[in-house]
Amino acid sequence: MRFICLTTLIFAVTLHAGEVKQATPANYRQLLGTLKAGDTLQLAAGVYERGLPVSDCHGTAEAWITIQGPTEGVAEIRQTQVANCVELRQCRFVALKRLSILGGGPNGIPGLFGISAQGGLKNSVHHILIEDCVISGWNTSQQAVGISTKTPTWDWTIRRNIIRDCGTGLYLGNSNGADPFIRGVIEHNLVENPVGYCMEIKYQKPRPELPDMPVTASRTIIRHNVFIKNDAPSPDGDRPSVLVGGFPDSGPGADDIYEIHGNFFWHNPRESLLQASGRVSIHDNVFADAPAAIMVRDHNLPVKLAHIYNNTICATVRGIRIASAAQQGGAVMGNVIFAGEPLSLHPGITKAAGNITGTVDAAVDHLNQPRLIPGEMDLRPGKGRCEGPPLDLSTFKDDTAFDVDFDGTAKGDRRFRGAYAGPAKQGGWRLQRAVKP
Repeated sequence: MRFICLTTLIFAVTLHAGEVKQATPANYRQLLGTLKAGDTLQLAAGVYERGLPVSDCHGTAEAWITIQGPTEGVAEIRQTQVANCVELRQCRFVALKRLSILGGGPNGIPGLFGISAQGGLKNSVHHILIEDCVISGWNTSQQAVGISTKTPTWDWTIRRNIIRDCGTGLYLGNSNGADPFIRGVIEHNLVENPVGYCMEIKYQKPRPELPDMPVTASRTIIRHNVFIKNDAPSPDGDRPSVLVGGFPDSGPGADDIYEIHGNFFWHNPRESLLQASGRVSIHDNVFADAPAAIMVRDHNLPVKLAHIYNNTICATVRGIRIASAAQQGGAVMGNVIFAGEPLSLHPGITKAAGNITGTVDAAVDHLNQPRLIPGEMDLRPGKGRCEGPPLDLSTFKDDTAFDVDFDGTAKGDRRFRGAYAGPAKQGGWRLQRAVKP
């Protein structure tokens, strides 16, 4: 039976017996302290210069607390003091929607983050929705972050946001392996022009015992995002566009997995587009223009499971590299890879079949328009190209969307290779610098 992540059931924020409170830059700080389950704080258009400290907000699954900007105009949240712009403390079932969370750019106050949940075990922040926000200008250094969690967090949904010009776009978890990020959904975001990572989810040490924290096997789903880097230097060291770390070796979380599908990874001048360890399923993504597309290797914690199938990779030096043994199994199937070195697999990866590989120059004979300009390139297969005998995808049947392609089209008889189940069709999304609908 296909896995359905619990957080996909909380997309609609339901208001039960709540009050809608109208806020302005003059009174919003007073109203923040009055919010109860089911309430909505409706921010009028304007500039809110004293940040957004959200403390002791306790919604419920049936009655979320919502803080949102207007449908017309912009609620611009700024921070003119030495504090993170949006700080979440002791919050659950809270939604942040339609907010512009703007930093001061490279010359802003050093060390400030856009949205932060910190404090380790002293802070409890779970069931959070961040949706339709613009988070930008948090780039005083590579350590400044658009969205940061440094407390154990679970059931976060981060959806349809634009996160640009940050030191790191999203940094989820703590550098020492504490404060795990659990059972999240990260979808339909545009993350562009970070100094370091577009996104990093840190490896996890054995988890603490906390009330209501998930203990059964769960999944963090990363889908339909657009991750783009530029050519700016990384003063503290080059970083992959996205890095996901391993899960605990034993106990709760040991059987968790990252599902990464339907994403567009574009351009990294010096590092991989995606690096992974732990347990990961990577399928139906598009990767283009980088030294390496997918790197799977031991990093803080070992590689345990590596399923990589139906991806399209174009114009990279290396395509798929699995540098470490996958302790619980590995499979590389049905990918389309045009790279200097399409496949470099650890000898322990015995299930590699149905991949179409070639040089970078060979892409023009197989793909519609491999000209590497966002908005113009089309990496769908040409008519009669990138096909073969039907693939047996039964190994991946528990993945949430193993049977649909990059555009959400059913894979049908599964003869197609790569991220697209066939040539171009009306309604398919063109690869571009934008939120993927």
